[in-house]
Amino acid sequence: MNPPTDRPSPTVRHFYDDLAADYDLIYADWEASIARQADALSALIDGTADSGNGSVGYDVLDCACGIGTQALGLAALGYRVTGSDLSPVAVTRAAGEAASRGLTLPVTAADMTTLPFRDGSFDVVVCADNSLPHLLTPQAVLAALGEMRRVLRPGGVLLLSTRPYDRLRRERPASTPPQVRKGEGGRVVTFQLWHWQPDGERYDLEHFQLLPDAPADSDGERGRGDGWNVRTRRASYWALSQAQLVEFATRAGLREPMWHEPDESGFFQPVLVARRPGALAKVTGHDHI
Repeated sequence: MNPPTDRPSPTVRHFYDDLAADYDLIYADWEASIARQADALSALIDGTADSGNGSVGYDVLDCACGIGTQALGLAALGYRVTGSDLSPVAVTRAAGEAASRGLTLPVTAADMTTLPFRDGSFDVVVCADNSLPHLLTPQAVLAALGEMRRVLRPGGVLLLSTRPYDRLRRERPASTPPQVRKGEGGRVVTFQLWHWQPDGERYDLEHFQLLPDAPADSDGERGRGDGWNVRTRRASYWALSQAQLVEFATRAGLREPMWHEPDESGFFQPVLVARRPGALAKVTGHDHI
């Protein structure tokens, strides 16, 4: 039986459950990326929020937090961050990463189309790193954006990032360049193959990670140590154009949508910033979950 059209496919959860332990290996320097992305997002928040207090007093929901790439950096800057993600394995790692850094990061496993938070709980919602395009139908996209609007306080701000799909839909790339990172056991190679569907908007992705084969133990059981351990994961995306996302955000009740490109914002992807109508009232001490 196919999943309902307003919910993400079960394969998305499986993709990120399986990737959680190795997600940081996608980055040449994960720690540097955490800090750099948080600085860029914080600047966007400061430039659009109604208060001039910066991170002080802001409640932030990262509704696709994964292992914490954006949430950890924002928490380190002083934002009160809550993380949610479809993958329980990923949020468990995010919580562990936060604890190891002495940061507070409450997390929950949750589908962004049905967020388990009270109305008006957050000043800022972040949905970064091309997470929304896992939703493949208009019903699902509208459901997720409607939930993000619902949990924002009046005047609250949504920051949503995707790949630069306007360009990618023209070019229709078949792959991404290999990325090489030095891991504990040697070099780790990551790359993707993209298979575009006939509609020209959706594509199926194969994510490859090549990790050094484990050295053999005394009985030769763990591996020969002279090859690669290849891990393959699959997922699908909807390459939503910027105009499409603006239309969906407006239909979901968000206002003042504006795209910020990487050369302007310093964030590695284009970011759509939009607002829930109303004036932001600063409230502290809420229970979010």
